[in-house]
Parts: sequence; C-alpha cells; structure tokens
Amino acid sequence: MRRIATTVLAAAALTLVAACGGGDSDDTSADGDTKIKVGVIPIVDTAPIWLGKEKGFFEEEGIDLEITTTTGGAAAVPGVVSGDFDFAFGNVVSLMVGADQGLPLEFVANGTSSAGKEPDFGAVLVPEDSTIQTPKDLVGKTVSVNNLKNIGDTTVRHAIEQDGGDPENVKFVEVAFPDAPAALAKKQVDAIWVLEPFMSAALADGARVVTYNYLDMSPQLDIAGYFTTTQYIKENEDLVERFTRAMNKSLDYAGDNEQEVRDIVGTYTKIDEATRGKMVLPVFRSEFDRESMELLGAAAVKYGTLEKEPDLDALLP
Repeated sequence: MRRIATTVLAAAALTLVAACGGGDSDDTSADGDTKIKVGVIPIVDTAPIWLGKEKGFFEEEGIDLEITTTTGGAAAVPGVVSGDFDFAFGNVVSLMVGADQGLPLEFVANGTSSAGKEPDFGAVLVPEDSTIQTPKDLVGKTVSVNNLKNIGDTTVRHAIEQDGGDPENVKFVEVAFPDAPAALAKKQVDAIWVLEPFMSAALADGARVVTYNYLDMSPQLDIAGYFTTTQYIKENEDLVERFTRAMNKSLDYAGDNEQEVRDIVGTYTKIDEATRGKMVLPVFRSEFDRESMELLGAAAVKYGTLEKEPDLDALLP
C-alpha cells in the first residue's frame, strides 16, 4: 500500500507540474456567487460542511458550494492538485505524506478532532473472548487498518509502544472500514481499527475495545481538515478567506448542535436513525491543535510513515 500511496502521490506531483495546481476560480452563479467544488468523503466527519451549506453559511460569504463525494484522500489529493476540486477533505497524515512527497498542499480549515475522552469515535477492537487485553498484547498479532502507512497504523503503533510493547512486531493489513467487523467475526484478523459507525456496529455484535488509539496519541488530536494547493491560495486569497470563514462557522455550529449533526448525516449516508443516535461523535472545532500535530508527525517519522518531520508552518493556516 505504501507503494500504491507513493504512486498516487507521485502521479499527483506530475499532475501538479502540468496543471500548476488549479488556478483562479472565476466561475460565478446567476446570483453572482463564486462557484466552488469541494471533495469530501461521505462519512460522519464531514457533517459540518453539509450542515453549513444547509444553514446558508457559504451563501452568506458569496459562495455557491458544490459538495462532491470522493473515496478518500487518495482521490482527494490528485483532485485538488489537478484542479478538479477547489478544496478537499483529507486526514492530517495524508497531507503530511503529500508534503513529504513534495506536493505544496496547505490546510485552510480544521475538519475533525478526537472526542478527547472515552469513548472516542475510533478504537482497536477484538472479539469478546480474545486474550488481547491491552495494546502491548497486539504484538505478534494481525491488525486491520483502512490504509497502511497512515494515521491508523501510526497511532496504533504509538499506543502499543506506550503500553510497553514492540510496535514493529505487529502485522498490519488493509481492510476497508465497512468490511472490518466481518473480518473480525470470521477471525481473519486478530484485531481491527475502525471508526464510527462501524465501531458501534462491531460492539453491538460482541466486539470489545482494547484501546482508543487517537486518545493514546493526544486527547486534542486533530484528525483531518480541508486543504488546497499553495498556488490556489496565492491566486484566490479573498475566496480562500471567505471559504475558511464559512467552514469555521460550520465547524463551530456543528460542535454546538449535536442532534443536527446526527440528522444531517442521514441526508448523505445510508446510516439509519437508530445507529446515528448511538454514534460517538468527534469534536468539531475551528482551531487546530499544533502540539498534538507535532506529536503525530514525530510518531509518523519514527514508524516510517514519513521520511522527515512535517513543516507545520507550511502545512497549517
């Protein structure tokens, strides 16, 4: 997967050279609003942008927002680099890896953060009868993550080491979140790392939490945000400022209105009302937590996810 991810990012870098990172956004709607396209994954984490559009926060800033769903960071990064998206949603480590590969990408707004307390919205789970009790018991076992060499295995390795185990003696395999609970039930893996709503579904089927790995890294850990290219920011300074204001307002509104978050998720996912009502929600806040991002970047270097520590001055607003 490291090779696949590297190939994707290398292709994105070549695209960047050819496309020069998007450029001016001068499309306007009949109302005179600026049209922009944002690529997001249709998961709970992106509820604020859907909620902000419904509440008119982007319209207030003269923005005609089009939300386009993607399959993840592997699609979002090339989409932004090629100019197909003006902005996109991506996790922090994906952006760090992109920067590590020479892609000039920058966050313009936060996206989602750890719940900061137990239960968090993601965890390492095992079957109820498993002998695995704490993170160090994962040594010598097979653990599934959605993407290799990314935020999942990096934070799980950190949790194992903090508990006294050898993080290098763990086999990580790639299993998509929706398929992970079944892989655990069939004992194809010893443990799974999943996020909501798949965490609640697996727990309901008898799984047990070993650790909340985001919390183990930092209760303030930022997980993902909205980004674009450095060139786009330079060429569209006013638009980027308006998008950031609308996005921050959306994040803070989502943070203060939990039920509206659960409701809006039902408009762009197939998650039923009962499940939405039980989900553990992440924290939505507009401020980035630089200290926790420094910890994550150092861990990513330590475990081989990154070649060098990320330049947060270049990556953060």
